[in-house]
Amino acid sequence: MGQRYLIDPNVISHLFADRLPKTGKTFVTEVVNEEFIISVAVEIEVLTYHETPDKMPLIKEFINLATILPLDKAVTKKAIELRRDNRKLKLGDAIIAATAIVHQLTLMTNNTKDFIKIDGLQIIDPHQL
Repeated sequence: MGQRYLIDPNVISHLFADRLPKTGKTFVTEVVNEEFIISVAVEIEVLTYHETPDKMPLIKEFINLATILPLDKAVTKKAIELRRDNRKLKLGDAIIAATAIVHQLTLMTNNTKDFIKIDGLQIIDPHQL
């Protein structure tokens, strides 16, 4: 797989809630099996979900399989830049977008409205495959 992906919390949530279309679920599964990458912001968000407490042990196991990219100086600097450019961008989303940009990853999300206007960020929506 030439393209590398950073997986957004909503994709993980939809995967565990079985809300992805068949083609999207197949795609996400292939990506996770190839190279499962998330940011520390994604880890925090996913492990604090309140809507799936019964699935939390499985979600924790799933997250433990991921490469978790840290909030380092380069990501911090980019997140600050993104928030300065767009004050409506939530801090978590800024960190996730900055992580994808700094590490040259395509962000896999169905929350495209929050990310679509960010320069230099590539997005793929598994609901639209």
